[in-house]
Amino acid sequence: MDGVFEALGEPTRRRILELLAEGEQPAGTLVAALREHGPISQPAVSQHLKVLREARLVIVRAEGTRRFYALDAAGIDAALAWLARLGDPLASFAQPLDALATEVARGRRARRAADAVDGADAVDGTVPRPADRDSRSA
Repeated sequence: MDGVFEALGEPTRRRILELLAEGEQPAGTLVAALREHGPISQPAVSQHLKVLREARLVIVRAEGTRRFYALDAAGIDAALAWLARLGDPLASFAQPLDALATEVARGRRARRAADAVDGADAVDGTVPRPADRDSRSA
């Protein structure tokens, strides 16, 4: 499984996978599509494809002298299954974040209640704004 994530660590290889997600592609088409994003040689693309094949993320089909590449469904499924075993990493934060939101709301209500009590002390009966209250105490 390590080879899969090492292969995915390189942006050009991720781009190749994105292109192959559209369907099987000949090597020349992949080279042309990658060149639209920057200079890259055909041998460099071939090397990236080799790494992806070794990681079992793509398969190759020969047709005469042409090579056609496609996503390897079994390899992609294996990587997804491994990731799924990790679970939802954000789920472990959900409950504490909900509790924090509740406490923040309680604090706001308590501050509003305290501000209302402080405002009752105003001479003219209006509730002073926080800036007014700060200047009064100075």
